[in-house]
Amino acid sequence: MNFPNVRAALTLSASVLMLLAAPTLTAAEWHDLITPNLEAWDKLGDGIWRVDQEGTLIGYRRPVTKTLFGDSDTITKKRFEDWRGVQSWLYTKKVYGEFDLHIEYRVRVSGNSGISLRDSSRAKFAITQPADYQSTPAHHGYEVQISGRSGSSLPSGSIYTFLAAKDGVQKDGEWNSFDIESRNDMIRVRLNGKLVTEFPGDPKRPKVGPIGLQLHDQFNSAMFRNIRIMEIAGTQ
Repeated sequence: MNFPNVRAALTLSASVLMLLAAPTLTAAEWHDLITPNLEAWDKLGDGIWRVDQEGTLIGYRRPVTKTLFGDSDTITKKRFEDWRGVQSWLYTKKVYGEFDLHIEYRVRVSGNSGISLRDSSRAKFAITQPADYQSTPAHHGYEVQISGRSGSSLPSGSIYTFLAAKDGVQKDGEWNSFDIESRNDMIRVRLNGKLVTEFPGDPKRPKVGPIGLQLHDQFNSAMFRNIRIMEIAGTQ
């Protein structure tokens, strides 16, 4: 019996088994966050969120004019803006540390939305009338901007209040995809596979927190699909 050949065959067999097992292990690390009843999420504000038969998450508003007019038959411009600007959010119940997030989105060309990271306030200052725009999720954690129109001052993928993204990558009015790497010392955003933002983070901001999806105002809607997360480090 040729022992060297036996050892080589055993080594080759072990390598093949490892390669066959690797895809299964990698796939098991990714978790889908969209389920029919949205068990992983909390609805904050008056937004309406539902999942259609294809697994697409649809968010929209049903404006209540009673809160606009109050006891008056007339309104001022300020009152209208205070009413219009009230936000609504969908937040994960779980908080996350370091992770990779894949999310696909679609908004109208005139639309505005965002993805909140590490916001311990859970948007409580943004869903009131009037909203406190100095205490929205972007001021507690981070917000990855979704802008319906290319060419804006903060195109999709921007880290709101910190850094503008590379423009011209989004397909306006169509489905687009984000791949977000959230690390203790870096946030990277890829839009449709291209790196558009790389930001080291603010040392004063939290390292952990929930993930949120935004309905920016009374007249905005948004769609999301294929939301998957892979945790890199343990969560708090």
